[in-house]
Amino acid sequence: MLDFLAAAGAGAAPGWVQFLPIIGMIAIFWFLIIRPQMRRQKEHQTKIAGIKKGDQIVTSSGIVGKVTRTDDEYADVEIAQGVKVKVVKSMIGDIVPPGGKPAND
Repeated sequence: MLDFLAAAGAGAAPGWVQFLPIIGMIAIFWFLIIRPQMRRQKEHQTKIAGIKKGDQIVTSSGIVGKVTRTDDEYADVEIAQGVKVKVVKSMIGDIVPPGGKPAND
């Protein structure tokens, strides 16, 4: 009986080899999903930090307006003549380039 156990143990792969597929899947998720998402988030934060008076923006809810004033956390946006709303900067989806159409049109 001991000979059978010794023979089975000698031919088996080391224990860490069983974790290689799991480590491989984690690496694939990191490089294909998590890392690009972190890069897009960083680019969005940089873009939002650069918002200035006169920029046309689209909020994440689809409201299009023109920035009239900004501070660290909020932006005042004019969505119609005489109609201003205060928007949390992190909820701004995109900045529309001059002469361009909003992303949701």
